[in-house]
Amino acid sequence: MWGRLSKKISAYSSEDQKLINEAYLIAEKFHKGQKRESGDPYISHPVAVAEELIALKLDATSIAAALLHDVIEDTTITKEELKKKVGPAVVKLVDGLTKLERVRFEGFKRKVESTRKMFLAIAEDIRVVIIKLADRLHNMRTIGALRPDKQKRIAEETLELYAPIAYRLGIGEMKGELEDLAFPILFPEEYAWLKKEVREELPKRKQCLGTIAPIVERELKKEGIENFEINFRAKHYYSLWKKLQRYNLDLSKVTDLVALRIIVESPEDCYRVLGIIHMLWRPLPGRIKDYIAMPKPNGYQSLHTTVFCEHNVIAEFQIRTKKMHEEAEFGIAAHWLYDEYGKPKKGVRGNVEKTSWVKKLQEWQREFAPSDSEEFIEALKIDFFKDRIFVLTPKGEAIDLPEGSTPVDFAYHVHSEIGDHMTGAKVNGKMVSFLHTLVSGDTVEIITQKNKRPSMDLLSMARTASARGHIRSALRKLGIKMQTKNPKKAKTKEITFRIVRTSRIGLLKDIATLFSKENVDILKTDSDITDVNKPHLVIRCRIPRGCDLERLMVRLRRIKGVNELEIKA
Repeated sequence: MWGRLSKKISAYSSEDQKLINEAYLIAEKFHKGQKRESGDPYISHPVAVAEELIALKLDATSIAAALLHDVIEDTTITKEELKKKVGPAVVKLVDGLTKLERVRFEGFKRKVESTRKMFLAIAEDIRVVIIKLADRLHNMRTIGALRPDKQKRIAEETLELYAPIAYRLGIGEMKGELEDLAFPILFPEEYAWLKKEVREELPKRKQCLGTIAPIVERELKKEGIENFEINFRAKHYYSLWKKLQRYNLDLSKVTDLVALRIIVESPEDCYRVLGIIHMLWRPLPGRIKDYIAMPKPNGYQSLHTTVFCEHNVIAEFQIRTKKMHEEAEFGIAAHWLYDEYGKPKKGVRGNVEKTSWVKKLQEWQREFAPSDSEEFIEALKIDFFKDRIFVLTPKGEAIDLPEGSTPVDFAYHVHSEIGDHMTGAKVNGKMVSFLHTLVSGDTVEIITQKNKRPSMDLLSMARTASARGHIRSALRKLGIKMQTKNPKKAKTKEITFRIVRTSRIGLLKDIATLFSKENVDILKTDSDITDVNKPHLVIRCRIPRGCDLERLMVRLRRIKGVNELEIKA
């Protein structure tokens, strides 16, 4: 298999090829003897995932991680051993993929959107998501070897979780194939009907467009348009099925079953081509879409128009530049597109609406020159959800909480009864205190006891208004007064902040400035650098009564250099 793989990475540098080769040898060694459900050697799967990433032209670190994405979970090699062989950058991606394995679709149908966000938030690096999508794509291509019930679960997860994420990242071709692979498993009768209808209609449409294409080509050349390409695009089955729902399953009303795609050099050429087509044939009213001036939320750019052609044939045209086409096919992965010399192409970047979360990705793209690959990849982290965390129940349900939340907030978010009777909490299988700060990707289990009742102490451990409201309500029912201390003595309380930091001149000054604005009195500061990987500050403070601690923590986390934050009463 290495012979096949080595030919596909010839555009990469010798150093990159060496890294990919080392990853392959490790994967081959540790997966030796393992089989897939189909009976194929297990190594065939990571190789197929790596090949998918090579087609997307991702960097060598990503390809190495793809080859090794199952070795920590499924073989005897440890994370430390792997780090010595391929370096921390590869292992970090592999570790991110291992975390994503905990995300399951079962049990959270009502919270699909939170799960998608959590999926992205856990990943931390966009490359982890792309590798995971490639992993799912190959699993879907080989899904026939699994039991029907397992096929259905995986297909449902693919349709509801993976395909929408591929769409959000603008990887249109992958999104379409994921949906088409899931479609016959989840809707076999509908798929069979549609395939039959399309089988009869598709050749007719292609034949009609085949007579139109030479006319378009002749006119474009006559008008001085150069270096263009004309090809056909057939609509994906699942996308077509969804569209047919709006037309009472009348295939004749779908004008883009097959579309003519025209790829040109510049945006100016796109509009010139649109004008030429409209001079040739009359456009349908309301069917001209300008996704160049107003891109789709995932960054997709193109001009679409539907016209009456020869013999009253209705045809759709899609007009875009080469760069727009790369974005449409590869989405955010287009940033790793290489030219024949192995260097990233210049200017492969998208334009997106201000309301889109993808805009943040595009802002990062504009901040770094194409040659600054290391800085770009370092910046390409997923932190769209900095003020929210996404944690899991033991059954895999996604829970969306504010940053800084504790197990108490989690318990009351799931159900007030669980919060009222909680006696302990486990995070990722380990017992933790009720004041433990949760982070995205944690699996949280609450231990309850029937006779347990909430106390005033529990109120001080909650960070969300919802949890505090539930606790106050429970305390009132139990006849416990809210104020148990002398108000004069309760004007302030002492809190210790433990801040994992990056060394930066002015960090302490920025923290002190924030505390001053919030009337927080700093009592004592300590610095601990015994752990070089996580140097931290310990700050003992006096917090005034009425201070919004949750808001203060969010503002602290936004200070440059503050990486992690925990508090202790």
